[in-house]
Amino acid sequence: MRKVISGLFISLDGVTESPDQWQFDHFDEEMMAALSSHIAAEDTILLGRVTYQEWAPYWPSSNDEPYASHINNTPKYVVSTTLDKVEWGNYDTVKLIKGNLAQEIARLKAQPGKNIGVSGSPTLARSLLQADLLDELTLMIHPVVAGKGKRLFGDGSELKRLNLVDSKITRTGVAILTYQPRRGA
Repeated sequence: MRKVISGLFISLDGVTESPDQWQFDHFDEEMMAALSSHIAAEDTILLGRVTYQEWAPYWPSSNDEPYASHINNTPKYVVSTTLDKVEWGNYDTVKLIKGNLAQEIARLKAQPGKNIGVSGSPTLARSLLQADLLDELTLMIHPVVAGKGKRLFGDGSELKRLNLVDSKITRTGVAILTYQPRRGA
């Protein structure tokens, strides 16, 4: 069965918002290899509404490789309760999920294929984790304090226990940590 996986850039103080403001001086060949491996292992993408609205104007006309070809040609599902339609430039690769998320995730996981990746979308990743719908969470923790911005977890998040299943430190000091939720914990 397919897995739902999420990978996020995150600062030491838990900020996931606007990594373009604080992460690029740490983006080295080891991070590129990790990201390349992540996208090679997925053939479906989940996006939250905010990430979709930020990315849809940029990526369909971008030539920022290797991600542009991947994001543009891979089937995408936008999770939103407020949007009525979604578009991805001239690409017919995006659909809207408005209904029961657990049922839709189960339907996608039952299909043959590779992983279902959550791209960006920290709010969606957090919601999937809280609802026990996320199978794996990779955090690329940068050695920087962002100081402001949206954090992955805030006050009021439920207690969730995870198991560390992989770890690596890049030459620029980014800790790439992969966790799987402890089911029933």
